[in-house]
Parts: sequence; C-alpha cells; structure tokens
Amino acid sequence: MLAEHLPQLLLAWSVQAAGVASPGPGVMLILGVATARGRAPALGLCLGIGAAAVLLALATAVGLATLLAEARIAMIAIKIAGAAYLLWLAWQSFRKAAHPPRLADVAAPATGRAGDIGLGFAMQMTNPKAILFWIAVAAVGGVGDAPAPMIALFVAGAFCISFGGHALWALLLSSAPFRALYARARRGVEATLGVFFTFFAVKLATTKV
Repeated sequence: MLAEHLPQLLLAWSVQAAGVASPGPGVMLILGVATARGRAPALGLCLGIGAAAVLLALATAVGLATLLAEARIAMIAIKIAGAAYLLWLAWQSFRKAAHPPRLADVAAPATGRAGDIGLGFAMQMTNPKAILFWIAVAAVGGVGDAPAPMIALFVAGAFCISFGGHALWALLLSSAPFRALYARARRGVEATLGVFFTFFAVKLATTKV
C-alpha cells in the first residue's frame, strides 16, 4: 500500500517543502521573535505553524483546499484578514523601531508558550501564501483518494516538514551571531520587518482573487 501511494505523497510533500523553504510572512515573524526574544519563543511559533499545517493538510485531504480555490468570497475574506494581520505586525515592528525595547534575556518569557503557539497558528491560518501552496498540493499531489493510513501518514509528514523547516529558520535566526547583530541594529531590523510586513499586506490586498 505504501509503495502504491508513495510517489503521490512525495509529490505533495515536495510542494509543501518548497513553500516552507521560501521566506514569507511566517519567516519574517520568526525573524522578529527569534532575534528579539530568543530560541524558545521562536520554536513555540514553529509549533503553532506546524499545528496549522496539520489542519491545512486535513483540509487538503478532504478536498476543502480545492473548494476554497473556487470560493471567491472565502478567498476575499482570507485576503482581508491576512492583510489586516500583516499590517498589525508592521505597526508593531515600526513601533519597536521608533522605541527599541530592552533586549530580553533568551530564556525570559514574553507572551508565554501558549501565546507563542497561538501566534504561530494564527499567522499560518491567515497566511495566503501558505494556503495557496496547499491549494497547489491539492492540485498536483492530492491524497484524498488514499486510504486512511496513508492520509494519516500524509498529515504526519506535513507536520514534520512544517515544524522542522520553520524550526531550522528559528535556530538560524536565534543563533548568537544573529542575536548580536540584532542587538547592534535593532532599529534597522525592526524597521526592515515593518517594511516587509507592509509590502506583504499591500501585495496581498491588491492581488486579484
């Protein structure tokens, strides 16, 4: 059974991996948290992003991703929510650029682990880039016709790819050299994040459905 469905699974996972590897709003958020607060909060974000990937993978398996691609109103709602969320993140970054907070100790909690996980989950569920990649998964590597054990394997693999890929970003961006760079150039880093989030928001809001 595995041999029969393995090519289909590998194709779906490869499309998802391409989305994880390409920087987008999620990676920008990880950058901001990793450099300002350290590794543990950034990994909490990654756990939330991975949890969202589980939900999106399940939606793909039952055909909701394809249905979403054909639902203009739903896509417009996602656009509005995603753009608003990105603008909020941009405002937070610009505010930190104007008044840089004291660089917290790496182990010091801010919103707490649950808050970090929830933030990562919310980002991924309102991230049109991620949703479009999952629609692509449904289009070229859908697994809706696979038996339940293969769907379970697909979902487990999707979590590992999402969490593992974003965790690599978190480990890199929370490393000592990046933290030291952030400590010396907090205003510039936060201002750059604000510009990126604003760019993503405008691009999302002006993209035709």
